[in-house]
Amino acid sequence: MPWSRIVSGIIAIAIALTSSILGGWYFTIMFAVIVYLGQLEYFQLVRAKGIAPAAKTTLVVSQALLVIATVSSVLADAVMPVAGTFICFYLLFQPKLATIADISTSILGLFYGGYLPSYWVRIRAIGNDAVSNLPFSGYLPDNWTDFQAFPPGLIYTLLAFFCIWAADIGAYTVGRLFGRTRLSDISPKKTVEGAVFGVVASVAVAMAGAWYLQWPFWSLTGLGLGLLIGIASLLGDLTESMMKRDAGVKDSGQLIPGHGGILDRADSYVFTAPLVYYFVTLLLPLLRN
Repeated sequence: MPWSRIVSGIIAIAIALTSSILGGWYFTIMFAVIVYLGQLEYFQLVRAKGIAPAAKTTLVVSQALLVIATVSSVLADAVMPVAGTFICFYLLFQPKLATIADISTSILGLFYGGYLPSYWVRIRAIGNDAVSNLPFSGYLPDNWTDFQAFPPGLIYTLLAFFCIWAADIGAYTVGRLFGRTRLSDISPKKTVEGAVFGVVASVAVAMAGAWYLQWPFWSLTGLGLGLLIGIASLLGDLTESMMKRDAGVKDSGQLIPGHGGILDRADSYVFTAPLVYYFVTLLLPLLRN
């Protein structure tokens, strides 16, 4: 593995862990930067196809969506259709007649690049207000070894991140060393062996977390969460590869040495966020009762 990939990966993990622990607006700011840079790369891919999306408008409403998600998760769901309607109205009054592709890629940019990532903000916000001890709704643990005392949102966020990291590292390593069977023509370097081991690694981490946190039916809940995250992160990776392949580019950008662009590094997180959120807010409480 290239040293540039290792070093940039360590830095990215350090930033993610620090902002996740702090939570509040610190976490929102990190994701606001990621969303902004990721959407810039997405719209570059779109323009490579000769499409003219409402990029600036989508960028603005996506940032507003993250801010509102930090204040109220309920309001965030109302923002999505309102923002989509506003984007369509904006395209209606452009000098050049907008096409179906212009509209659809703009809405996809909002959904894929703004709405789905906002679920990470919602996850981290769970139970944070009750323990906030820093300005801007931030949090620092009084006891770094007592994980049970952490706010639920921090625990869920870290567990999900660990599952994604285990899946990514496991799939990359096993795929490079033992991979022989191509997984999909969308991404020729991905192998069945790597994909399977990535999902298994995600399940192993999720089951360990479910056992430690004493979740009800921990073996089944851990298995379910691990499968959801492992499969969703893989599909997110393939979805981004499909968009790059259609646009005729190898990487979405060159921002992160050894990794490519923001989308190349964050694709595994997009589809996992809402699954994790509803798993911990709907399924777990149901099982506890």
